Amino acid sequence: MTSLDVFSMYSPAAGSTRVRIYDWLEHLGLEAAEHQFAGLPNAGVSTLLSHRSEVARAEARVRRVPVEGRSVLMSREASPFSRGAVEERILRQAGHSAYDFDDALFHDVSPRRRVFGGSRKFERAVAAADVVIAGNAYLAEWAAQFADDVRIIPSCVDPGHYPMVDAAGRADKQPTLVWLGSGSTEQYLTPLVDALLRVHARTGARLKLISSPQENPALARLEPMLDRVPWTAAGFAAELAQSDVALAPLDDTPYARGKCAYKILQYGAAGLPVVGSPVGANEAALDRIGGLSLTEGDDWAEAVMQMLTKSTSEREAIGRAARAGVEQHYSFAAWAPHWRDAVLQD
Repeated sequence: MTSLDVFSMYSPAAGSTRVRIYDWLEHLGLEAAEHQFAGLPNAGVSTLLSHRSEVARAEARVRRVPVEGRSVLMSREASPFSRGAVEERILRQAGHSAYDFDDALFHDVSPRRRVFGGSRKFERAVAAADVVIAGNAYLAEWAAQFADDVRIIPSCVDPGHYPMVDAAGRADKQPTLVWLGSGSTEQYLTPLVDALLRVHARTGARLKLISSPQENPALARLEPMLDRVPWTAAGFAAELAQSDVALAPLDDTPYARGKCAYKILQYGAAGLPVVGSPVGANEAALDRIGGLSLTEGDDWAEAVMQMLTKSTSEREAIGRAARAGVEQHYSFAAWAPHWRDAVLQD
C-alpha cells in the first residue's frame, strides 16, 4: 500500500479541497496522512487573524513535516505565508509528488497573493512537482511553461449520488430556477437580474440559491423571487432534483477562464437542463451535457424561457443526455485510472 500524504490550505469544508482531494480518497477507499494547515475553511485575512495560535502552530508544522520516500498530493498551496519555498521543499523531497490546482491562481491579484509571491509562488510549485494535475486545458497550458509532465484531470462527480429530476412529476409545480455556488461567486448572477425578473413576471418562476445564508445586496432586486437554501453535503443534491432549469453564468475574465465548470457537472448529474456561459471549461461541459450556451449580448430571459417551456418528454431526454455526458466525461469511474497513475506509486 502506497504511503500518501495530502497537503491543502483548507479543511474538506472548502469546496476545492473536498472535490480535488477528499472526494477522490473516499471514492477509491484510500487512507492518507492529512496536512490541512490550520484546518480553516478559507484563508481570508480575518479568518487567519482570528485563529492566530492555530495558524502559528500550523506554519511551524508544515515547514518541517517529513515526506521523504512518500507519495505527496498537494492541492493549490501548503501555507498562506509561503512565497513558494514551503511548497517547493515538500514537492521536491517527496518520493513522488503531484501538484493539483483547479483555479487560475496565477491571475489572483488579491492583497495576500501580492504580498506572498504572486504567480511566482505557483510557478515554483509546478516546477518542483513530478506530476502536475490541472483541472482544465487553460490551466494546463499555463503549467506547461514550467513543468514537463502536466496532465488534465477534471473535477469529477459520482452521478449515483445525485437523484434525477422527475420532469413529469414537476409538470404542474411552480417553475424553479436553481444556482449552486458560494457567497463569493454570487457576483456572476448580478448581470442576470433584469432577465430573471422578466422570467418571473412571465412565468412566476422562483430562483433557488443553494449558497451561503447571508443576504447579498447586489441581488436585492431579486428578493420577490428568491429562495435561499444553505448548502449542506447531505441536502444540496436533493435540492437540485427539485428544480427545473439550472444557471451557470460566468464573466469572461482571465481568472474565470481557469474555473473547472464543477456546478455544470453537478447540474448534469441531476439531469437538469442548463443555461450557461461558454467561458473556459464551461464551453466543453455545456456541449457534453447538452446545455444551452449564451455569449455576451444573448438574451438570458429568452434562453431560460426556451428551457422552461419544453415538453416533459423533451426535458426527460435532456436529463438523460446530461447524465450520460457526465458519466462519460466527468465521473470518478471514468478518471480513476488516470488519477491513480498521476498520484500514486503502486
